[in-house]
Amino acid sequence: MNRRRRVTQKRSGEIARKRLKLLLAADKTNSSPEFLEMIKDDIYQVVSRYIDIDSSEIEVGLTKAWFHGIQECAPALYANIPIRCLSYKGII
Repeated sequence: MNRRRRVTQKRSGEIARKRLKLLLAADKTNSSPEFLEMIKDDIYQVVSRYIDIDSSEIEVGLTKAWFHGIQECAPALYANIPIRCLSYKGII
């Protein structure tokens, strides 16, 4: 019973941490958490057609980065997508 509580607490802590990261990223880039969630869902829909990925662990965010040919920081989208299996779906 005590072990179950620790697992639940750890899971809720991980969820809270992810939500906080999402809010901080949204705040830095003046975008809403809903916007980032929509991007995350779209990325999952496209990538999951080809590769078996873990939708619960996808991290999507906006940051600022320097790009070649630009004199100032520009917004950049990043995605961390854990792959469950490298078998390619629908490709012979």
